[in-house]
Amino acid sequence: MKVLSKYIVFEVLKGAFITQMILLTLFNLFTFTDELKHLGEGHYGLKEILTYLVLTSPGVFYELLPASALLGSLFVLGSMGNNRELIAMRAAGLSIFGIIRAVMLAGCFLVGITLIVGELIAPTSQRMAHMLRVSAQANQTVTSSEQGVWFREGKTFINIKKVMGDGDLADLVIYELDDNQQLQKSTHVDQALFLGNQEWRLNHISNSEISTEQIKSSSTESQLWHSSIAPNLLKIVTVLPNNLSMFDLAGYISFLKENHQKSHVYELAFWGRVVNPLVTFIMLLLATPFVIGIKRGVSVGERMMLGVVIGMGFNILDKTVGHLGLIYDINPALMAFAPSFVVLLLALYFLKRTQA
Repeated sequence: MKVLSKYIVFEVLKGAFITQMILLTLFNLFTFTDELKHLGEGHYGLKEILTYLVLTSPGVFYELLPASALLGSLFVLGSMGNNRELIAMRAAGLSIFGIIRAVMLAGCFLVGITLIVGELIAPTSQRMAHMLRVSAQANQTVTSSEQGVWFREGKTFINIKKVMGDGDLADLVIYELDDNQQLQKSTHVDQALFLGNQEWRLNHISNSEISTEQIKSSSTESQLWHSSIAPNLLKIVTVLPNNLSMFDLAGYISFLKENHQKSHVYELAFWGRVVNPLVTFIMLLLATPFVIGIKRGVSVGERMMLGVVIGMGFNILDKTVGHLGLIYDINPALMAFAPSFVVLLLALYFLKRTQA
């Protein structure tokens, strides 16, 4: 039985990865076509577009893996069924439960890869892609670090620590250099409000003028500031759920709650990350009874269409339930698990009918 189980595991993994590569290529082609519309904006050229695709691929890989597991397993197990391999396996003593166990073992490998890519690679690459795209299109020099985001305007360097929900800034420092590249002025601003037309209103300002002889400090309650930093550039420092790992999401949710801000979007994203491995197992579990229970003459195209319908149906259900949860302020964990639970019940129902 171990030989048969290993064979099923290998074939399911092979089918899932082939499907994953096909879907990833298609999505990147669509993304490439969309990005060509922005070619020439700032210094956003072909090189930047290709780099953007490379950096966004881990995130797309993570999102597509459950669907790839479903389609790949339908294709592989369907081919085994059409070639009478499953009948031979069952005649050799491998039960339906044994087939499912082998498929779930393949799912363990897929989930392990999902966690590595989704938690260690995709969040960082997504942030880098986001920064590359926005900064290139705006033709602005931008650098990100643990201390915030840095902008450069000629001899002026701006460090932004926080971006509020409405696009205003908080806790920023403006450094001005002289012709000899020496620091001559440092300005700390508690709050910056965007007025439009590259105008900002700075509130609660602390100035430090630096020279070789002395440092002169002063403060100002409010003043206008002209800067090329625009709201679209501030998207770089806006915390997006897709750009955060589960650990980072948990920390940011705690930060929002401590500051009495809404956190439902990030909570839904967090629980979505938690449930994603479960979705892969459910998709594999759902594929098995459909293959075993469908007559042998069904073509590969029909099985693929079945997989597409199931995958799209689940995705629509998941997005709909998530948005309803945000609108009606329903527990995010419940909204994240509900679609998967419904599909799990459906898979168990069909599995029971297959065994009957």
